[in-house]
Amino acid sequence: MPRVVVVSPPFQSHAQPLSVLAGALARAGSDVTFACSPSFARLAEEARTAFVPLTVSRNANTGVARSTRQDVRESERLEEFLDSTREGAIAALLTQSRHRGEDMLAGPEKVLAEVRDLQERLAPDWFVVDQLSYSVTLALHCLGLPFATFCPGHPTYLPHGPEALFGVPYAWPRAVRPSTRELAELRQAALKNDLAFTERFAAVARGHAPQAPAPGRAFALTSRHAVVFNYPWFSWLPKHQPSHVRFLHGGHCVSPEETGPGEEWESVLSRLRSRSGRLVLIALGTFLSARDDVLALLIRGILAHCPDVAVVVAAGEGASRLAEFAGPRVHVARVVPQRWLLNRVDATVHHGGNNSFTECVASGTPALILPFSSDQFSIAHDAERARLATCLNPATLTEDTAGAAVRDLLAHVPEGLQRWSAELRRRGPHWTADRLLDAMESSARSR
Repeated sequence: MPRVVVVSPPFQSHAQPLSVLAGALARAGSDVTFACSPSFARLAEEARTAFVPLTVSRNANTGVARSTRQDVRESERLEEFLDSTREGAIAALLTQSRHRGEDMLAGPEKVLAEVRDLQERLAPDWFVVDQLSYSVTLALHCLGLPFATFCPGHPTYLPHGPEALFGVPYAWPRAVRPSTRELAELRQAALKNDLAFTERFAAVARGHAPQAPAPGRAFALTSRHAVVFNYPWFSWLPKHQPSHVRFLHGGHCVSPEETGPGEEWESVLSRLRSRSGRLVLIALGTFLSARDDVLALLIRGILAHCPDVAVVVAAGEGASRLAEFAGPRVHVARVVPQRWLLNRVDATVHHGGNNSFTECVASGTPALILPFSSDQFSIAHDAERARLATCLNPATLTEDTAGAAVRDLLAHVPEGLQRWSAELRRRGPHWTADRLLDAMESSARSR
């Protein structure tokens, strides 16, 4: 079995699924090392793999974005992004486009040196790298090292053709439909990034690996062997050009060996259940939990329209500002054990992040999706088309529409949920690890 180094950026929403995959690879017999910033060493311990510190981004998010220690510019950019989500989809995506260069290709020369050092010290046969860690992918390309790509978000994060642009949703949910002018502005910003990243990739490669093949289009640079999508396979997803690359749709990265959070949370659920017949989880992710105005709106709407429902709220740094809602029907926490709760609540409200979406489908939990940014619009579209969830626009949300949507969701479970839940449970991290190792072995034999 190969020696594998799994490299993750320092973001909870990326490191969590990658560490689960690392653990599955280890249980399949590989010698696995998880490489991430020191704050995430605990994930390697939980996955029972070795750990090595490696920081590949100036930005970070260890679980609640606003409380993560980072420099002044990173904090400023976070606030700019959060403010933009108040203006709607295109404003948020344009802000992310402006920030992209600082986020995704910080210090490529430094990362290249660190990856070379990792190779010399650990001598792995393979790397597995997060697709959004562009500086690591570029380093591996320059060094000519074999690697597999892990796509942490919607599959269209990997452009499928020349017309596809990173940062432009391939499709939109019914509740969010930008104008032609807005879409043209977004495409122009995305194309500018595409050209700028490609030139920066080429410059780094020319300077540090003139003997290596040109990296080509930056956002499309990926493994020549295997790409893992932490996402279901839907028949309508854009197809990639035929190649020798194995595309593996693992469906989800929820570990079946995950332990519970302990008696305190058991007590919370017991208390809420004693007063209400049903439970709803509200969790907008590690960044968007900062939108406590939307959280407050959701709480009020659900309490007003669903009299037999209690609510658990993941409020991040806004927990103190939402403390007024705490009571017999509402539990407000800074962070929540989301994967554990999804198997115990009757429905959830989330932002359409990849982890939340796939975890809900795997657990069979009905969901109301409120997409704010990134690939969340594409995911919300797929959820609607597969009849897995309801979607509303958070920029135009009211207490009445939110409460009525949750009430309807509890009364009528989305008709596609049972089918797709069974499909995802047949896959997952162990399924992915087995097929990824097979792809590695096949590639090694052909070299």
